[in-house]
This record gives sequence, C-alpha cells and structure tokens, in this order.
Amino acid sequence: MSDTVVAQMAPGSAQVKMLINAADTVVSDALEGFAQAYPGMVRVMRDPDYVVRADAPLPQRVAIISGGGSGHEPMHVGYVGRGMLTAACPGAIFTSPTPDQILAATRVSASQAGVLYIIKNYAGDRMNFEIAIETLLTEGMSVASVVVADDIASPSRDLRRGAGATIIVEKIAGAAAEMGVSLAECAEVARRAERQSRSVGVALSACTIPALARSSFHLGDDEIEIGIGIHGEVGRQRATLAPVAQLVDHLCGALADDLGLREGDRTLALINGLGATTRMELYIVFCEVARWCATRRVVLERSLVGNYMTSLDMAGCTITFTRLDDELLQLWDAPVCTPALRWGV
Repeated sequence: MSDTVVAQMAPGSAQVKMLINAADTVVSDALEGFAQAYPGMVRVMRDPDYVVRADAPLPQRVAIISGGGSGHEPMHVGYVGRGMLTAACPGAIFTSPTPDQILAATRVSASQAGVLYIIKNYAGDRMNFEIAIETLLTEGMSVASVVVADDIASPSRDLRRGAGATIIVEKIAGAAAEMGVSLAECAEVARRAERQSRSVGVALSACTIPALARSSFHLGDDEIEIGIGIHGEVGRQRATLAPVAQLVDHLCGALADDLGLREGDRTLALINGLGATTRMELYIVFCEVARWCATRRVVLERSLVGNYMTSLDMAGCTITFTRLDDELLQLWDAPVCTPALRWGV
C-alpha cells in the first residue's frame, strides 16, 4: 500500500495532529460534511453560514435560534431539528457569529409567531445578537431573547459564562415552540430553565486551537484546572489530580450551594465531555454524581451523559444541575429529533 497523507500536522509541532486539510478551512469543511451527513434534517447555507431546519419556516411556531463559535460541536448546529432549534449560526473557531449570519438565519426560519434567541453570556455573542435584534425590531418582527449565564466559576452573576445549561434551555424552549405556545410563553419557560441551572467545568488538559497549533494553557502531569471556560480559558483554581469521587464531591457541593439545591429537590444532571474524554470516564463521573445526589436525598429525575458541548480536544468535563418542576420535566421529555439529540420519535 502506498503512503497516503491522512492527517495535517500542525506547523512547527511534532505532536499536534488533526484530521484537517488546513487550519483556515476547518469550519468550512466541517459544515460541508455536516450538510452531507444530514441532508433530510437540515439545510446548510453558506456566505453567510447558518444551519436551518429542513422544514422551516414553521407556520404559527416560534423560531428558536442560537449560535456561537465553532469548536464546540455538536453545539449548536447539531441541535437544529424537530423539538429544539429552528436555526443555528456557527462562527469561526471560538468566535461569535456575525449579525449578518443571525439576520439571514432569522429571515429564512422565522414565521409570524416571532423568534426567540438563546444567547450565551459572552460579550461578542451578546453584542452581535443585540445588533440583529435592533434591526429586526425596526422591521416589525416580534423578538425575545434569553441569556444563559450558568457557569459558577465567576462569583459575579453578570460575568458568568454560558455553559452546559445552554443545551437544556435550547431543548426546553424548542419543545415549547413545537407545542405552539406564544413567544412570551417560550421566553418565560426558557428563562426559568436558565435561572434554575448551574454548571462548572474541570480540565485535565487544554485544547489545541488549529490556527495556533498549540495548547491554550499547560498543565503538569498531576495538575487539573477547575472552573475552565469552553473557549480554552484557564480555570479559576489549579489543583492536584485526585480520585473522581473527591472531585465530584467538591464540584457538586459548589453547584448545590450556588443553586440552593436542597433535600427533596428534583434535578436533571448533565455530564458533558469536553472533546477528549472517554465515555467510560464520563460514566464514572456520573456514577459519583448519582451517589452524591442519593446521599443528600436530591432526586435525580433525569440525566444526560456524553459529549454535547465540547472545547475542541480538551480533556475534562462539565457538570450541570437543573432544578426541575413538572413543566420543565414535561418539556425535557418531549420528543426531539436533531443530529445530536434524539428521543421519543
């Protein structure tokens, strides 16, 4: 067999290998592949880039639209479909989508029922969505937005980043829209899900950004970072690697304190891999989360374990708790059919 180049070696490095053609075509190539993988479920539009449900716009249904930098797949494009997002706008790696992307996606996917934007709490995301909202309001469109700020790594609520709760908010808002409720009702239930959610992340290694061909930070062999960001940001605390039971006790305790989670409360737990963590490890983490909940008599009603909001090839995970009520549970359980999340269909 003749030698064949199957991977791109990052310039100046003998260690970083990625299955890409070139650093500057990563997002474009990935979108082309995504379009070919799910032709009956989504339409992938280019220049500007966005992904929209194949059956959009849906008459008398609120459009649920989100977006953010690429590198977090399957977030956000993987959640476009029945019962979740109507459209998603992928920016460059770890870069906010532009207002023209947001406007183009909205004009293709929105009906007279209006549009609800799900926005992670990053300055660029908020600014660009706000620019689009101002434009649409002058055109007479009904628009509402929900900002997700669930990452407890920052003590200041205003500075908290959007993390794993984004998936939960998108699912709950999407289910409400699929049922035909009003824009105001969609926004209210999405905001309630956001208020009832908290997340925190831990990294065992940093991610490798293709254009830089280097890790976003360095950790020693026995070091971990607690409170990392999904864009490769360093954590709020550097600690020594310990058994996962000890780590989960620390993280779940912090989440419960911040959320005010008490005995008898009902919760959804999301154990989310950051890209380079095996399912085996994530199940071990979940086992300890379930043990933590049982010990404290917190009712673990639903769970989700896997890679749902990644940070390229970062090793580690985020843990999200959402306090549930009957309506939030009903909307979470409602059917969903997207490339990355599917049940009840």
